[in-house]
Amino acid sequence: MIGPITLGNRIFPVNIIQGPLAGISSAPFRLLSWRYGQPALVYTEMVSCKTLIHQSRNSVSNFVRQLPGEGPLGVQLSGTSSSEIGEAVKIATDAGAATIDLNCGCPVKKIRKRGAGSAHLSEPSRLYQLIVAMKQNTNLPVSIKIRVDGDSSDAFNQEIAKVISDAGLDFLIVHGRHWSERYDQNCRHDEIRSFVNELNIPVIGNGDIACMDSLQQMFATGCAGVMIGRASVGQPWLVKNLVTEAAGRQPVHPTAKERGNIFYEHVMLLADFLGSEIPALLQARKFCKYYARNMADIDKFCDAVNHCTNLDRLNIICRNFFVTGQE
Repeated sequence: MIGPITLGNRIFPVNIIQGPLAGISSAPFRLLSWRYGQPALVYTEMVSCKTLIHQSRNSVSNFVRQLPGEGPLGVQLSGTSSSEIGEAVKIATDAGAATIDLNCGCPVKKIRKRGAGSAHLSEPSRLYQLIVAMKQNTNLPVSIKIRVDGDSSDAFNQEIAKVISDAGLDFLIVHGRHWSERYDQNCRHDEIRSFVNELNIPVIGNGDIACMDSLQQMFATGCAGVMIGRASVGQPWLVKNLVTEAAGRQPVHPTAKERGNIFYEHVMLLADFLGSEIPALLQARKFCKYYARNMADIDKFCDAVNHCTNLDRLNIICRNFFVTGQE
């Protein structure tokens, strides 16, 4: 089940990948994922090719800038133009990426309106051209991350599988929901299995992986590896614990105090990375609830974080809630 995986011309020691998460997967999050989890690679959040090209003309974009201690980096791009994707792929390659992915699954309306994200699934001929553009501009393994047919009338699975084979994609990442489905819809493992059976490249299964049972259910599709998404927010040690448990050993879960320390470290790293406390504290409002999983006073904790204006105060909040259990 868990073991090494070959993606294109790269071999990784473990077949669990940390996926891209909008507004989360900046360098500080990735660094903590490496320090506590040790996945095969960690993806950036989805970055527009236009943004990457514009930001990288004078400096390395924050989207792909790495911190000391990070391991292999996956870069996820969003775009619709072959020329722009080609240029962005070159930038990501020069920035030290290990793999490059094109997002073909994002369900957000403004992304689809541009013809990007899951809109690619409705235009297989154009998708073919975009994959070819990626392959022509890097020697790195390239992938696309897609959604599935679900109960919709789209019926693109078979056609997308043919495009993938014809274009010479190195590996495929499949999220087991249709782009119109919410997260309360169960992951469609049968459709992930169909891609595994149809293709001769590694298929990475994605959707609802949060524990050993869900991990085993995903591997039962025959996929070569898995991608973990939302479940890792607030618990960067998740991958390591899954690997430990799969090996028949008892995983070590951090204490409440340790969780608070890691949350505070996350925000401090963000402040240093962004050059200011305020944007770091604003971002912390998005993920503080995940570090406070199972906390009795989670609402009070999140409210305290939402009203926090400096790191010194945040340190006190963390000590009070995670150590004493009250603010």
